Amino acid sequence: MTTVVDERAVRRIPWPTTALAAAERAFELLTCQPDPLVLDCRGVPDLPQREIPVGELRDLLVCDQTGPQTRDAVWRRLVELARSGAPAWRIAAVGMAMPGLRRAAGLLARGWHGDSCDRDSEMVAGFLNRLADIDLAHDRIAGKLVDAAARSVKDAMQREASAPVVTVHATWSLPPRPPADHPEWVLVRAVAAGVLSPEDWYLISRTRLENETVQTAGARLGISAAVAGAWRRQAERRLVTAIAGGELDRVSIIEAAARAVRKRATRRRVAPRAAATSRAVAVPGTPAA
Repeated sequence: MTTVVDERAVRRIPWPTTALAAAERAFELLTCQPDPLVLDCRGVPDLPQREIPVGELRDLLVCDQTGPQTRDAVWRRLVELARSGAPAWRIAAVGMAMPGLRRAAGLLARGWHGDSCDRDSEMVAGFLNRLADIDLAHDRIAGKLVDAAARSVKDAMQREASAPVVTVHATWSLPPRPPADHPEWVLVRAVAAGVLSPEDWYLISRTRLENETVQTAGARLGISAAVAGAWRRQAERRLVTAIAGGELDRVSIIEAAARAVRKRATRRRVAPRAAATSRAVAVPGTPAA
């Protein structure tokens, strides 16, 4: 008896996470009415002489009454269509072999210590690789494809078993690496170091990182787009100079803030002397104190 698959019901089911389950789901979509994928089986012995939907054909091939010659004849046609490059027939080939693939996956589950998703992916990859070069003149085509899928899993298990193992006598954790090169953190450190003002930071971050226009960001600061653009250019020049000079390399925000405080204190000490010197130079002949 042929099962009729409702496409809407299949599409409502969440997409599987493993390769074999996903391949089976894709195969089910190929069998949906009203336009299922069909294989021309005219000339194949012991099968209805017509185009047979692949879902019905899989049921026929697993029947005990179907002989090995009939299975090989069908698989020769399937492999040739899959090699034509049509994705639907590659999916159909995997789906037609699904009973054998699931049986092999079950037998290999006990020795597989990794994620079942990786095991299923290895199986599908091994199957498709063998599909590309299997000799169609030989018999037992489906069995050899399933054997290749299982061998791919065994090879993966062998690689894992032969991989060098590093043994440690204790476990520890390391602090996460600081996001030193993240643009936001660079701007924050530049503000803390006194290279940028909060307004500079706002203009650069909003227009460079948040894709906001200069006009919009400037309006929030109460300035025109022209003034905001000039303001941003000057701020970015200072930022480039600070980065090139190493002022912001791996500097924590606390260290940057302390550096900014020292810089402001130096400016306060130097400013009165500079002002007095400029006054003395500006008025020649001023009597010395």
